[in-house]
Amino acid sequence: MGFGSYDESEQRDDSNDIDEDVGDKVHANDHDGKVSFDTDESSEELVARLGEMRDEQDEDEDD
Repeated sequence: MGFGSYDESEQRDDSNDIDEDVGDKVHANDHDGKVSFDTDESSEELVARLGEMRDEQDEDEDD
């Protein structure tokens, strides 16, 4: 074999080797249920805390 040549038997067409049953199953972990959180803080207090956390994160990124 010369430079740049290859054995065609090593090359194959993988387009026909697709196994559709092996693909990603995006809904494998879906569930129907409810999530709830118990807190004494109001929505306004939680939104204010989130804003404070974001401000702190922005300050840390500026350093």
